[in-house]
Amino acid sequence: MKKLLLALGLFVCCQEFVSAQDQNFRFGVQVSPTWSWLNTSDKKLDGSGANLGLKLGMLGEFYFAPRYAIVTGLGFGFNQGGTIQNGYPQASLWKDADLSDERYRVVDQDAKLHYRLRYIEIPFGLKLRGGTGEDNPLKYYAEIPIFTLGFVTKALGDIRGTDNNTEDEDIRDDVKGLSLAWGLGAGIEYEFASSTTAFAGFAFQQQFTDVTGTVRVQKTMGADLVDEKSKASIGLFSLRLGVFF
Repeated sequence: MKKLLLALGLFVCCQEFVSAQDQNFRFGVQVSPTWSWLNTSDKKLDGSGANLGLKLGMLGEFYFAPRYAIVTGLGFGFNQGGTIQNGYPQASLWKDADLSDERYRVVDQDAKLHYRLRYIEIPFGLKLRGGTGEDNPLKYYAEIPIFTLGFVTKALGDIRGTDNNTEDEDIRDDVKGLSLAWGLGAGIEYEFASSTTAFAGFAFQQQFTDVTGTVRVQKTMGADLVDEKSKASIGLFSLRLGVFF
């Protein structure tokens, strides 16, 4: 929590300084509910569930033309991830994690492994803003594309659907610490005053990078566990709500 507050404080100070120097700059905040899931490259490790989460953050927009802006910011993503259902006779997706019991190291077929990840995120992209007239307070916007660099700060996991269900396992060592995603978004803005604008919209985000890395699986009943390259990535929809000042 202290790191989160320090990062927010530093970002606010930088934004206030830039805003004071440039009238083409807008500073804002967002609170965005999210719905995320895991896609996998292995048909026997199936993404089978979604997470409800939240994004909080600071936003900055620099307008280099009347309707076009470079957007960036600093955000925090909570409870991102989803669930992977094991289709192998046995599998070990959390082979390096600091688990509370070694029984959870290997799971049986149909076990569901639930990922709950927390990220610090830095978005960067292009925004188009328009409307029906200069005097109309209602505007629309589109963000295409938005690239997001993410850093995992916490990773918890639950195992479900077995006799050895568990919760809140520390799986940080089995989750890639760095992520890169692309996305797009669209919505509307309403200007209440010359310096205050509320906005609402939708956004989609998909990771390029892998979340899980190499896993160990039993391909046939009774065989040894072997390494299997399986890529899992997070997809996400968010309802974006916020205010620009």
